[in-house]
Amino acid sequence: MATKTDAARDEGPGQGAERISEAEHAVMEVLWQRSPQTAADVCEAVCKQRGWSIPTVKTLLSRLVQKGALETQPDGRRYLYTPLIARSAYVGTESKRLVERLFGGRAAPLFAHLAQAEALTPDDIAEIERLLREMKK
Repeated sequence: MATKTDAARDEGPGQGAERISEAEHAVMEVLWQRSPQTAADVCEAVCKQRGWSIPTVKTLLSRLVQKGALETQPDGRRYLYTPLIARSAYVGTESKRLVERLFGGRAAPLFAHLAQAEALTPDDIAEIERLLREMKK
């Protein structure tokens, strides 16, 4: 059981928070789906598809604890890992970083790029239009 509340987790990292690597993100996704979990549980979910071993997962978990993204709780001779960052907060921070870095902080050029690259499906466009209508209300 986590010691931080869900509300604290929802605050998420600030803009200056230490970045999470792609490999660490894969571990976080497993823990966002279900937590707490042991290193063995996480390995069961990702090791085969990524060609990782349990020491690799333990290293990634340790890094995430050091970065303040996870907390640990002793459970006998093992540890249980729980995210301290809500997935929604992480996605929000990373989305802002992407838009800042690649599009000068403006979302419109991002959508234009996606449209030109034909990366938007008709369903995507309909959802974006719905969101824009809601924002105008």
